[in-house]
Amino acid sequence: MTQNCLPEALTQKLTEHFQQRFSRGESTRLQHGRDESVHQPQLPDGVVLAESTEDVVLVVKLCAEFGVPVIPYGVGSSVEGHVLAPSGGISLDLSSMNQILAIHAEDGDATVQAGVTRKQLNDALKGTGLFFPIDPGADATLGGMAATRASGTNAVRYGTMRENVLATSTVLADGRLMKTGGRARKSSAGYDLTRLLVGSEGTLGVMTELTVKLYPIPEAISAAVCTFPDVDSAVQTVIQTIQLGVPVARIELLDALSLKAINLFSKTTLAEAPTLFFEFHGSPASVAEQAEIVQAIADDLGGTNFEWATRPEDRTRLWQARHDAYFACLQLKPGCRCFPTDVCVPISRLAECIAATNEDIAQINIPIALFGHVGDGNFHLVVLVDTANEKEMADAAWISQQVVERAIAMEGTCTGEHGIGLGKRKYLPLEHGDVAVDIMRAIKTALDPKNLLNPGKVLPPAP
Repeated sequence: MTQNCLPEALTQKLTEHFQQRFSRGESTRLQHGRDESVHQPQLPDGVVLAESTEDVVLVVKLCAEFGVPVIPYGVGSSVEGHVLAPSGGISLDLSSMNQILAIHAEDGDATVQAGVTRKQLNDALKGTGLFFPIDPGADATLGGMAATRASGTNAVRYGTMRENVLATSTVLADGRLMKTGGRARKSSAGYDLTRLLVGSEGTLGVMTELTVKLYPIPEAISAAVCTFPDVDSAVQTVIQTIQLGVPVARIELLDALSLKAINLFSKTTLAEAPTLFFEFHGSPASVAEQAEIVQAIADDLGGTNFEWATRPEDRTRLWQARHDAYFACLQLKPGCRCFPTDVCVPISRLAECIAATNEDIAQINIPIALFGHVGDGNFHLVVLVDTANEKEMADAAWISQQVVERAIAMEGTCTGEHGIGLGKRKYLPLEHGDVAVDIMRAIKTALDPKNLLNPGKVLPPAP
């Protein structure tokens, strides 16, 4: 892995200002030039460890002066190649910007630096009666979660990062610092620049601070797990639950292969059959009522082994098993990589979409696990491939394309939460149309005319 050339004057200025926080070492560059995706590593030319917004402003200004790309980096947990450096440049590591700047318990919001992780924020909220609910599984940074518009297991009740970021401090491509949004819960003032930045994947600006919504910890929480004779019965249970308006906090589906992987990885003894994981939030009476309704729906559709978990330690065990699913599946084929999909469809089309997807899975001979946040119509395939095996990579690309095109045809999306990154750029015109993509390009050009912020991501190459 050779090192590309940074302008000598830029190297000198970065070294003078950041000293040991600027590195051109190959191991550091490799760490910052790969993620959890199937994409081959693409290394930056150097890495800067930022500790403040002022650091970010300086790096972006210097890189703009010398025409060098800047790739924001959190903890590298993305699965779509967001942090790779196809054009070289500087990887701007924000993980040390991990200060919680303010908690306004009375207003239900907190302001944090971009490198704060979701677990860190929730640990800081202990004793306030509040929590931050967005839970994508990985302990990602809030800046990275905002950049990819992450969601996760609680989205069916609490929404995604799109609904939960109130304000940002963002460094633009020329080094100017822009404040967007505010702490008021609504505003009709001007364009919604905060929503524009959330989901922009570092291509429009580098978010250095965020103000996020907090929520009261429910008076009562109950979790449950229920197995089904087939995936369709489980999905029909989800659809009926949502259509009845039951305010569940989480509904997660895992297929039999996912459960087998979890049992091997987590030393659990869950039934290796299609399974739904539920969580209910509210008062003791409302939680009991929600659970009774869902259990009755599940019973009618063949659900069995309805197991309750009301003690915190039991709920933690149950949900840890769910969060282990991705890494557990990787162990089914040691040395493999995951070729991920994460489509989302209207809830009424979910059963049809998953049934057709299972027909696709049956046509190829590589391990594929299916699980997802089905309460909002989002599911994932974990396609396990040897990246050196051309046949496996071709099969993985085929099924990914099948699933994506089917979801879009059902008026869904090619990505419910992972983002576009490098891997799904080609689907943007199919999902949004050429006019919308042209407008996206115009926005990118207006904010980043030199194409220096995370170049190569989100937008497909111009015709």
